[in-house]
Amino acid sequence: MTSPLENLARQTLHLSAEPWDEQEFQGLIRSGKTRLNDARRETLSPESRFDLAYNAAHALCLAALRQSGYRAKNRYIVFQVLPHTLGLGPEIWRVLAKCHEMRNLSEYEGDLNVDERIATDLINAADRVLKALEQPR
Repeated sequence: MTSPLENLARQTLHLSAEPWDEQEFQGLIRSGKTRLNDARRETLSPESRFDLAYNAAHALCLAALRQSGYRAKNRYIVFQVLPHTLGLGPEIWRVLAKCHEMRNLSEYEGDLNVDERIATDLINAADRVLKALEQPR
């Protein structure tokens, strides 16, 4: 029986199979942890905390996908496949998906409406991803 990630790779072409690379994986984890730690600094603006936490979450979700032997062809898919890579439910990936939309509005339209709550929710979601990655498999 094929895995959900195999099906996505074959049917949607948003993923491609790619051999595991330990060095890349460790680099993504290191990047995610560093940015997540910086995002926790309450002296920073909510916008800066959001940006750091978003990039941390992306790096960590990408690490999870790479650990599963796949590479994403777009940024968004790493959040959508969290149920398959780390067993995380919609309470996590929906926050990350919303933040991805907010990030795109900021990057492409200059519209960044971030408040403390969304920054905190994003940091908490990224924390959950990190904890799931650190669990033995």
